[in-house]
Amino acid sequence: MENLLELKNISKIYGGLKALDNVSLNVRKGEWLAIMGPSGSGKSTMMNIVGCLDKPSTGEVFFDGKDVSKESGKKLTELHRDKIGLVFQQFHLINYLNAVENVMVAQYYHSMPDEQEALEALERVGLKDRAKHLPSQLSGGEQQRVCIARAIINSPQLILADEPTGNLDEANENIVLDIFRRLHKEGTTLVVVTHDPEVGEVAQRIVRLEHGKIVSDRENEHFTD
Repeated sequence: MENLLELKNISKIYGGLKALDNVSLNVRKGEWLAIMGPSGSGKSTMMNIVGCLDKPSTGEVFFDGKDVSKESGKKLTELHRDKIGLVFQQFHLINYLNAVENVMVAQYYHSMPDEQEALEALERVGLKDRAKHLPSQLSGGEQQRVCIARAIINSPQLILADEPTGNLDEANENIVLDIFRRLHKEGTTLVVVTHDPEVGEVAQRIVRLEHGKIVSDRENEHFTD
């Protein structure tokens, strides 16, 4: 299967701290990958580099065959805007916009806002009937589903999720994982950064980091599509 992402000998240094230490990783198109590890292992740093939110200190990053590790900030912003959908632990919804308007924000930076398309994205995550509700009127699980709708509205090649169930109870965690299963079946590439074994172990492939290095990289023998 063709690679969507390739990290080649990536290191990231902050002052005297080496957050990533000569890491190489390929992510295949349509793959569901979990990046796991304890706090301080380098997960967040890898997420920022994979998501083109940060540049490596050394090494190369290829996105869909193109070396993006030396691109300008503007080019990286365009790549992130056009090709990558982000799902955060903290949701980052705008509190004075309702659900459909929060989804349309992503369209605004990408093309033209289209309320009908935004409503369809909310319907995909089971929230069309909550479209006019403000974030304060939504549960944590519902807010995360709005975040997912915002991430998928522009049909990105990659969904990158950072601890997407970290603030959710078990029932809402299962709802989010079911949405990820559906996105994977549709062919979306998923990279989920998590410390939660129950979230990581449902992925197709699991990479573990410790002290900025990959210590294991395995296919999930229990994965069910």
